[in-house]
Amino acid sequence: MLQVLGGPLPPNTAHAVSVSLPTWRANVGYEEGEEWVVSKMQCGYPRFFVHPSIQDLAREIVRRYGDPDGESATLFPSPKTALVCHSFLVSKVSPEDTDKVRVVNFVPSPRAAAATADTDGSSNITSRLSCVLYPRKYAPIAKQVWQHTGDGISSRRSEFCLKALEDGYLVEDKKSSPADVKSQRLCKGPRRYQRTGSLNGTLKEALPSTVKDTDPSPASKDAPDKGEFAQFIEERFGRNLSTSLADRAKLAVRRRIAGSLTADVDLSEALETTSSDGRIAGLTEDDVFLFPTGMSSIFNIHQILLHARGPMKSICFGFPYIDTLKILEKWGPGCLFYGHASSEDLDDLERRLSSGEKFLALFTEFPGNPLLKSPDLKRIRALANKYGFAVVVDETVGNFLNVNVLPYADVVVSSLTKIFSGDSNVMGGSAVINPHGHYYRDLKRCLASEYEDNLWAEDAVFLERNSRDFVSRIERINATTEAVTAILKASPLVREVYYPKYSPTRSFYEDCRNPSGGYGGLFSVTFHSTAEAVAFFDILEVMKGPSLGTNFTLSSPYTLLAHYKELEWARSFGVDSDLVRISVGLEDSPDLCARIQRALDAVQNVRLQT
Repeated sequence: MLQVLGGPLPPNTAHAVSVSLPTWRANVGYEEGEEWVVSKMQCGYPRFFVHPSIQDLAREIVRRYGDPDGESATLFPSPKTALVCHSFLVSKVSPEDTDKVRVVNFVPSPRAAAATADTDGSSNITSRLSCVLYPRKYAPIAKQVWQHTGDGISSRRSEFCLKALEDGYLVEDKKSSPADVKSQRLCKGPRRYQRTGSLNGTLKEALPSTVKDTDPSPASKDAPDKGEFAQFIEERFGRNLSTSLADRAKLAVRRRIAGSLTADVDLSEALETTSSDGRIAGLTEDDVFLFPTGMSSIFNIHQILLHARGPMKSICFGFPYIDTLKILEKWGPGCLFYGHASSEDLDDLERRLSSGEKFLALFTEFPGNPLLKSPDLKRIRALANKYGFAVVVDETVGNFLNVNVLPYADVVVSSLTKIFSGDSNVMGGSAVINPHGHYYRDLKRCLASEYEDNLWAEDAVFLERNSRDFVSRIERINATTEAVTAILKASPLVREVYYPKYSPTRSFYEDCRNPSGGYGGLFSVTFHSTAEAVAFFDILEVMKGPSLGTNFTLSSPYTLLAHYKELEWARSFGVDSDLVRISVGLEDSPDLCARIQRALDAVQNVRLQT
């Protein structure tokens, strides 16, 4: 066992994205809520398990502004994101409890704002925080918003905000109201990232030597001098992690995603590159938008499309990561679901379109998770052009170094939490707008007024640092995964290997594969019995837990974790309940192949005993 039950993955990581569930039984126990598992959970995947630091901040806010005996709180980075939760709750709770659901917003105190004010008087310490308070019995409803939208605060933001709240640098905004929130347009487009003097949504470096002396406002005449707040910033972030890097880090990340970077480079080299034709002619970083999580990018792009095109049903094409389907079903007019992503599904869609049905957008993954099937993007694009709907492609599993799906999409979304970061210690998401897409102008116009930069400063810095060796990591992972899957594909002990190279939809993958691209680091495998799957999983000497794209090999009984309460539904789309998913990391290929072989030996032993 490489990590104890409930321990963070990676080990000894305060903001780990995954958690150790090292045996098949532990995964079932987690889904059943069994005490022997739940009591040991030090962390979890952030959208499913609220980080301990976020729990601490929520308790402190409830203690100060709510009823600790009967209320709970869910935390968001802005009034606008909190309003989504507020509206969802109000639509679900009993009528007599609607007034008990309320939003409390927090802003920098006068002394904090004065210490980091721009020359135009605006505050650079916009450590925004919004809290939705509600009767505790409605916590499961609020949790749906947290999980599906991905717009909750990050654990690093919560650590900062808790200390700022305790030290008086973060206070309740008594001027805001629900009406104010509805009319807010908090941020403009991503061009602001290129400004060097203002970090919207982050913290400007505020050391005593850089803060100008100005007359304090009447509200802050009795406050400590600005050096005290600067010391608070330095104690929180340290000299080696200056948050003034956040703007530059975000710009570097956006340029990497735009495709202008084709080799491992550090921050300074990334900032020297100003344009790109890497993924598609005319694409620049101005067409790349960052979000706090991958699901946030999907949720917000869906909202932007509704804003730009009006209320229409969407299409979910292919067996999806479950929250994508939930977003399309729970926000907006609903969704038409094609779980097989087959040519017959496209035939049915074409019949609907030709008979006059209208759709907002088609959402799909390339390739899909966990069966690694690739949709026919060429045909989908042709249908979209003919009948007028947007195409949104999630490239998280494929990643843009292996495949280029942008020519077929209006928007490409991705979870940067996964292979782009690799280190499994930070969340992030992105959306790339195709500059040649039919809806480009409408999308950019809506994003200019609706988009919020809610990626926390520290998270942006970590994301940029983690992604510097993205190119070399992908090359290594591609090669190792091909070696591992070849062993499994050749074994009579294995029933099926799901991998783009071996998929019946390989031709669709090849349509989008870059000349130097591979088949990625994710695959799934099934065996001839559940007992054999359990033996393989339990013996396999790799980290085990949720997530994918980590620098270490990570495995999970995926269907159990993602669809435990709907196993029959998943099976109806070919997703077996005893499927094992493996995300290959940076281990040496011979070593990982040997581990796979030892796990296969365990399967052989089970077969001999039956």
